[in-house]
Order: sequence, then C-alpha cells, then structure tokens
Amino acid sequence: MNIGETLSRLVETSGFTSMTWQQGVMLVVACVLIYLAIVKKFEPLLLLPIAFGVLLTNLPLSGLMHPEFFVPPDGGAPDYAAVLHSGGLLDYLYLGVKLGIYPSLIFLGIGAMTDFGPLIANPKSLFLGAAAQLGIYCAFILAILLGFMPNAAASIGIIGGADGPTAIFLTSKLAPNLLPAIAIAAYSYMALIPMIQPPIMRLLTTEKERKVKMEQLREVSKTEKILFPIIVTIFCVLLLPSVAPLIGMLMLGNLMKESGVVERLSKTVQNELMNIVTVFLGVTVGATAVGSNFLSLDTIKIIALGLFAFIFSTVGGLLLGKLMCVLTKGKINPLIGSAGVSAVPMAARVSQVEGQKADPTNFLLMHAMGPNVAGVIGSAVAAGFLLAAFGG
Repeated sequence: MNIGETLSRLVETSGFTSMTWQQGVMLVVACVLIYLAIVKKFEPLLLLPIAFGVLLTNLPLSGLMHPEFFVPPDGGAPDYAAVLHSGGLLDYLYLGVKLGIYPSLIFLGIGAMTDFGPLIANPKSLFLGAAAQLGIYCAFILAILLGFMPNAAASIGIIGGADGPTAIFLTSKLAPNLLPAIAIAAYSYMALIPMIQPPIMRLLTTEKERKVKMEQLREVSKTEKILFPIIVTIFCVLLLPSVAPLIGMLMLGNLMKESGVVERLSKTVQNELMNIVTVFLGVTVGATAVGSNFLSLDTIKIIALGLFAFIFSTVGGLLLGKLMCVLTKGKINPLIGSAGVSAVPMAARVSQVEGQKADPTNFLLMHAMGPNVAGVIGSAVAAGFLLAAFGG
C-alpha cells in the first residue's frame, strides 16, 4: 500500500468525514455546558461530566455509546445481549443508570450527609415539602395537553421536584429516550434556583410576612434521629413499594450517619463512593444525548416545562407557607415554604437570604432546612407514585 492509499484510507476512516450537522451542533452544546460548569459554576460536579459525556457520544465512530441498544427504534425492550457483545465503555457504565443503581447510590450518599433534625423538630415542615411538589403534577398535566404520553409526561413533571438523581431514576424507567434533555434541564434549573425563586418569593409574600421571626427549634435527641430513618423507610415502602430503592438508600445512609457506629462507612459513602458514582452517572447520562435524538421540538418543550415545574413547585410551597402563617398567627415565615423543593441546601439558603433582606436580624436557615429535607422525601415518594402508576 503506497502513501497515497494510506492517506486516503486514513481520511475515509476518520471522524471528520462521518460527522453530521447534528453532531456538530451537539459538540457546540457540549462546549457551552462545559463553560457553564467551569466558568459559571452551574452544578459543576454533575454538569461537567454530563457535558463531557455529550462531547464523547457525538464524536463519530468512537463506538463508546450505542443508545439504540437501550432504546430500540421499534420501541421494544433493551437489547442487553448486544450491549455485552458489541457495546462500548459507556454502554457498560450506562447499565448503572438503566438498572437504577447510580441514582440509588447517590441517595445513599445524600442520606449520609443530611441532618433530618430540623424536620423532626418541626414536623409541620413535612407539609411544606409535600406542597412544594405541586410543580410535578402541574407540569405532568400540561405535558399531557402538549401531546406527551403519560409515561413521558411523568418523567418531565418530576423535574419540578428539583432532585436530579430522582429525575434520572424515574426517566430511565419510564422514558429513557428523554433522559438527556430531562437530566440537563433538571440540573440546570437546580443551579439557577438563586435566580428563579427570589422574584416569585417577593411577588407572593408581603414585606411583613418576610420579616416574621421564628422561634428557635427544640433540640432533637439521638434516639429520635436513629428511629426516624427506620420509621420512614417502613411507612414509605409499605405505602409505595416502588419507592424502596430511593427511600431505602436515603434512609440507610442517614442511619449510618446518626447511629455513630459505622463512622468509617459513613465517611466512605459521603466522599469516595459519592464521587465515583457521580462521575459514572454524569458521563453516561450525557452520553445518551445523541444529536439526532436530542435536537428536536420535544427537547425545547421539555426545557420549557421544566421551568414551569420549578416555578409552580416554588409557588406551592409559598402558598402553603402563607396559609400556615395565618393559621399559626404569624409564627411561621412563608419564605421557608419555597425551600420545600429538594435542592439541598441551596433552596434553604435562598430562603435565608430573602429573609435577611427584609430584616438583617432574621435567621431562617435551620427552619428552612426542615421543608428542604422533607422535599427530598417528597420528590422520592412522588417518583414512586408515578412509577407505580405508569411503569406498566
């Protein structure tokens, strides 16, 4: 073979000659997401690996990922035999998403890092966490009206829970073809909570309400903290068995933390395991964003519906907060209702900031953490309900 034939073969087998316009656009999208993660620091721990997964999967002929193995064009079951026989590196790693392993392990880490003390000290916070799931059901109904099938509408609606792992867990079960759009929308809006929530909070509350000071929470005993994850697991899983992977791992992680007898395991779950799973989850979710599927009108609808869901989840928490303020004769600041979305602890910090803008001596952070951690449970329960209803 002469030099000319070698060069010709090299050109023919290179990715440059095989690239489609959709792949070119997705490479630009990936670079924008990388910029947002590094420069703007929008949820960089997950957005950066997601963005690089988008980059990898849209490089022609790399053979790293084959989404068609998991979502066949004929709508049939995933072809796991093809994955094991002909799959690439990211195909193998994506099995952790498809089988619900990574989101559950993320919840294990979240549980080990979460203090449910504020929720235990003020059980009324649970209602605020439930009210802040309003956006899930509003977005679900609107998605149905826009022509999405119920399983896809449920996956879109869960964006309103402001919980990325929950959105990934549910979508991988109900509508895997929508996973990249939903995951990117969920984590992007979570990062934008400090921009999305404050205008709504100021619109729906009066200055007098924002100045309300709340009494210091009572001290929660160690026994209460140990019993809480056990009781919640038993109740929630008996009520909705489909929520067992998320609630079970969340509460196991919390029990490890609060029991104090497995400190080494707790630290491993919070750090090394959490970091490893985050890398695998992010890269493989991003790798499902193939240009030919991602660049569609449905993606635009999902992004718009995700914002709608976030807004109405905030509205739901605030409205119940206002009602509770009236019923308790001014003992509850409505601002903590907006923290009912499960973006921990970002949403609670936003409540704290808005409260201090109204009155610099107002400290709402620990009060807002109650609805905030209740939102984690609420979004997981909502996902379990939607999975039971539309999981077939």
